[in-house]
Amino acid sequence: MKILLLGKNGQVGWELQRSLAPLGELLALDSRSTDYCGDLSDLEGLAETLQRYAPDVIVNAAAYTAVDKAESEADKALRVNAEAVAVMARWAAGADKLLVHYSTDYVYPGHGATPWRETDAVDPLNVYGKTKLAGEEAIRESGCMHLILRTSWVYAARGNNFAKTMLRLAQEREALSVIDDQFGAPTSAELLADVAALAIVAVHRQPELSGLYHVAAAGETTWCRYARYVLDQAVAAGVPLKATAAAIKAVGTDEYPTAAQRPGNSRLSIEKLQKAFALKMPEWQVGVARMLTEIIEKK
Repeated sequence: MKILLLGKNGQVGWELQRSLAPLGELLALDSRSTDYCGDLSDLEGLAETLQRYAPDVIVNAAAYTAVDKAESEADKALRVNAEAVAVMARWAAGADKLLVHYSTDYVYPGHGATPWRETDAVDPLNVYGKTKLAGEEAIRESGCMHLILRTSWVYAARGNNFAKTMLRLAQEREALSVIDDQFGAPTSAELLADVAALAIVAVHRQPELSGLYHVAAAGETTWCRYARYVLDQAVAAGVPLKATAAAIKAVGTDEYPTAAQRPGNSRLSIEKLQKAFALKMPEWQVGVARMLTEIIEKK
């Protein structure tokens, strides 16, 4: 099996290099790759890469993810999140190959308290969500065999993330304020990569399993409760902090205005995924604790 991975150095892409390697011949690219074009803003170069390498599976972990900046750079976001995806989808349809693509809970309107199901109506709140939805639609319209994996609140030990920011601030300040009216499940890049690899194998055996799935850790929390969990774990591990979990003040989204509107409800139902692929997704605390152990041990 020949696999083309795009976005190899992102949080999910880095983990995909590990999880996809046992499946066959892997070509992993990013925007700076030279022998093949991995820059999603270069549509002609991307099309040439697909034609030259002719993969059996395309895994797209690249995206324009600067949510607030997308409000003023809509054309750039659309090119990477939709137009480049359309190039992949059309090639996959013509070659009868599989396209695996990561999407987001931002395609939903973000209200209510019920986890979103794959069949729920979409209505993005911001430009980023609209461009990601356009990418999904391009895949479906192409008719290619696909796995669209919607997720939310992604983190990894590698690079910057919310937990690292909370640890740094708690070492610098005696009190913190964190949003407590946005709900979701922190989901590790490691988990997303492993699920994708399992799903690729399953779809090759049973093509009828292709389609749209939500992939997220089990359970739910808020950013504030997530932060408190992080600081509690840090204290238990002996990390010296100025601000402990008790010093975190819960605040509303309206106290932190941003260029792009954020959803209050990022909960995703994972029932379809678990049933289709016989999986049991771990509670969000499992992955976060593992990530924190890795971060703290490096200090």
